[in-house]
This record gives sequence, structure tokens and C-alpha cells, in this order.
Amino acid sequence: MFCTFSLKRIVTYTAIIIIFAGMLFASNYIAIQTIETSTSISRLIPIYSVERVDKWVSITFDCAWGADDISDIINVLNENDVKATFFTVGEWVEKYPNEVKKLHDAGMEIGNHSDTHAHVNKLSLEENIKDMKKCNERIEKITNQKVKFYRGPYGEYNNSVIKAAESLNMQVIQWDVDTLDYEGKTVDEMCQRIKSKIQIGSIILMHNDTKYTAVGLQQIINTIKEEGYEIVPLSELIYEDNYKINHEGRQIQN
Repeated sequence: MFCTFSLKRIVTYTAIIIIFAGMLFASNYIAIQTIETSTSISRLIPIYSVERVDKWVSITFDCAWGADDISDIINVLNENDVKATFFTVGEWVEKYPNEVKKLHDAGMEIGNHSDTHAHVNKLSLEENIKDMKKCNERIEKITNQKVKFYRGPYGEYNNSVIKAAESLNMQVIQWDVDTLDYEGKTVDEMCQRIKSKIQIGSIILMHNDTKYTAVGLQQIINTIKEEGYEIVPLSELIYEDNYKINHEGRQIQN
């Protein structure tokens, strides 16, 4: 009698423990899935590259410091019938208005690279909007054209940065090919980096006011073309609407 009763109790307790453990596992799994889903939905991603049928790529320059090489860069681009996008800091625009006008008159696109080259991830949504507006005002005063594209200093971005740019009807642009020209890479080193990383829809990052960018630009353009790519303005590479951005930052047309 005692043994039978104890066995029943053991079986009952075991069943209760199994059921409880199963409920606990299920609740934890659901919680984890909810967190992952919430994170994937809420995290905004800028455009790093573009999925296209055409074998197109774009060259972009970040302009934040000097401007002595701007005329040389324009000359090389014009000689090769290439239009590039220049992401300019507002204070740079204020300091070098003639260079900005040269870029605009040459048919280059002018983008927003913040007003002061601050760490924008530390700014609030409102502070980012104010910063971006100030830079846009400086650019548009010279070009009389609305700014379409934004790139954060140091490649920084977060949801506030992206929402701020989108509120001003700008798309946030990163890159998938970094020449590392700002590190003083030689022209050959930059060309090798491009050859190893370039793909259809690539956005190439360069800077003005570096040691080898202007003098090596012709060889860089030759390398891109020898790989079979056509260089187009960012506004032709990017989709303006009806698109999605995957987890790698690749823009895909719906």
C-alpha cells in the first residue's frame, strides 16, 4: 500500500515537473523570439550597396578638411566623363564656397556630411535634424538644389540619425568598398582593394585632401572600368522609392 502510494506520488510529481519545465522553456523561447523580432524590425539600416542588373557602381568622396585638390579631382572626373557624389561638411562648404560651386557646375552631386563633423550618434533626433538642416542650407544656398543624400561622419548612424535624415527627405548612404585613402594607402594598394571588393551596385568611399587620392584617381577609374563596371552618379544607382534594405544594407527594388 505504502509503496504503491509513493510510486503514484513520484509519477505525479515527475509529470508536474516535466510540464512546468516545458512551460518555462516555451515562455523563454517566445520571449527570445519576441526580442529578436522586435530588434530586427526596429533597427534601421542605411544603404551600403544596391542590387541591380546593370553593372553599375558609384564613386563618392567625403569632404571635411582641406580643398586644394578639388580642381584636380574635377579635372580627372571630367576627362573620364564620370559624375561622382561629394558628401560635404557644412563648415567645409562655408569655408570653401568656390570649390562647392566648381563641383556643382561640373555636374557633381553634393551630399550632406553633417554640419560640424560631430559624433552624430551622441546627438538626439532633434539635434541631428538641426545639424542636417544647417548643412543643407549652406549647400542649397550655393547650388539651388535640394540635397538628396546624407552620410554620417565616421560612418556613424543609429535610428535617430536615419529618422532625422528621412524627415528631411534624404537617404542615408554608407559604402561597401573603402579605399582607405585617408590612411595613406598607395594608389596600387587602393586599386587592389577595389578589385577585391567591388561588385554590381557597389558604393566606393574616397576622400579629398589625402596624399594619393587626386594623383591616383585616373588609375582608380581605369581599374574600375577594366573590371567591367560603369561609373554612374549615386542618384542613378539608388532607388528613390519602392525598395527594401536587407540586413547587409543592400538596397533591393520591390
